Amino acid sequence: MDVTSLRAVLAEMRGGLLPSRFEKAQQPDAHRLQLGLRSLQGTLWLELSWLAEAPRLLAIDPPLRLGEGSTLAQQLQHGLRGLALVSLEQQGWERVVALGFAPRPGEPVRRQLVLEVMGRHSNLFLLDEERRVITLARQVRQEKSRLRPIGTGDAYVPPPPMAGEPPRLQEDFAAWQRRLGLLPQSLGEALMGAYQGIGPALARQLADGWHTLPVQSLTAEQWQQLWQRWRRWLEAVSEERFALVWGGPSDYRCWDLEGPATPAAAWAINRGLAGYYDDRLGGRALEQRRASLRQRLLSAAVRERRNADQQQSLLEAVPGSDAMQRRADGLLSRPSPSREEIDEAQRLYHRARKLRRSVAAITPRLELHQQRLAAIETSLTFLEQADNGAQLTAVEEDLPALLPCREDQGPGPSRRARRGAAGRAPAPLELRSSGGLRLQVGRNHRQNEWISLQQARRGDLWFHAQECPGSHVVLKGSEGTPTEQDLREAADLAAHFSRGRANGRVAVVMVQTSDLQRIAGAGPGTVRHRGGEVLWAVPERAAGLLAAPSRLPEKERT
Repeated sequence: MDVTSLRAVLAEMRGGLLPSRFEKAQQPDAHRLQLGLRSLQGTLWLELSWLAEAPRLLAIDPPLRLGEGSTLAQQLQHGLRGLALVSLEQQGWERVVALGFAPRPGEPVRRQLVLEVMGRHSNLFLLDEERRVITLARQVRQEKSRLRPIGTGDAYVPPPPMAGEPPRLQEDFAAWQRRLGLLPQSLGEALMGAYQGIGPALARQLADGWHTLPVQSLTAEQWQQLWQRWRRWLEAVSEERFALVWGGPSDYRCWDLEGPATPAAAWAINRGLAGYYDDRLGGRALEQRRASLRQRLLSAAVRERRNADQQQSLLEAVPGSDAMQRRADGLLSRPSPSREEIDEAQRLYHRARKLRRSVAAITPRLELHQQRLAAIETSLTFLEQADNGAQLTAVEEDLPALLPCREDQGPGPSRRARRGAAGRAPAPLELRSSGGLRLQVGRNHRQNEWISLQQARRGDLWFHAQECPGSHVVLKGSEGTPTEQDLREAADLAAHFSRGRANGRVAVVMVQTSDLQRIAGAGPGTVRHRGGEVLWAVPERAAGLLAAPSRLPEKERT
């Protein structure tokens, strides 16, 4: 969030937030703090983040209420109790915002909450009347910053002043052009180096595609166009003519070349940017969670493959028992075997018998490891095709059955959450076929078993990609007579939710659910079947079925 965006956000806040009574502080994660403030318009929530990649200050929709929360949240709850937010200050072109709290408007400020929005140096401080640090988000030790170490109890010291000149409307064209052309560098670097408050995004917005050009190569016409954009930006900031515009050289900008043509909706910039950050950071968190789960599943696959190879080696050694038997027979068939030969023969007999007996133990172990490998491969397919947090949670629910206790310690649902999931009915994906019949798609092993075995009724049809990890799909033929189109759509779904999604055509097995049988001792969702028919499905066709809103049940649309 650059200084222009920060000024735009604060301009909106001052109109609807000052004054407002502090009610609650909560910390949803390690880099965010949320404040509940009651004004004449009701309770409003602010989010202050010092995350290095996305530090920000925004008004947000009411979040989920948390309990006691972190130590930082408790200290703010205690320090701001009974106070009201009476000021929002941001000096010059610095990305530092001070929220002032007093017993009531017009009285001296008793507490200040200072947010420094400065990339990896971002931080949050709660200050007392003497501007000493009561608490802060990150302690800055001497070894981390020799320039400005700061901790609890220290006097607050602002960040070092920014380099460059503050942008001014009074500056004329000649002085402005001369300042930008002092050094042989690109236009973007010149804007950021010569003036305060110019970050990479704003430099791209101002330069409009020329930010990589050398300053000395700009034509007179380009200089004039750049000057006009510079002036319009400065006028928009000085007059607080802010508007949220999407796209262009950067993802968004908070100023418009012509200014807002119509009055903006209430909190339009704050709400818009809050949605933007939620989408971007939510996607990043989803990928981090997916990567963690993938690593755990791949580690489990390596372990199961190693164990299976060991059992296979033992099984391959069994035919050698016949050779041991013959060697022992040869030793004892000599005319006068020595005592050593007799002992050696006894050892060979013992090893041969042990190898033959081990088949009964090795075979089920080998089958178990192979079944676990197949289940892990299917879970990896579920994981790669998960589109949201709920689907990742469905994959996490299967982990206790796939990983030993010592491995099941990574990030994921708590033990209480897993017990709750085990007590709830699974929630597979459900939609309607063209003929109006229900289609159920399992997104984890537990859901696969639930739709294929526990909820299946006479007449239901089961679909699965042939010899390929993926979801079980059940067409509820018990609720009506399926058409050829219904069968094709169910087969397409089974192909779409399988490892073969990228193929043009996929072989899909169709079986009556009454012909399915759970494999004893295997994990959930592991079935065998008798007979069946093979259909050729096209995974791409399933996208149209999934996108049709009229066919999706309400719970899926929301």
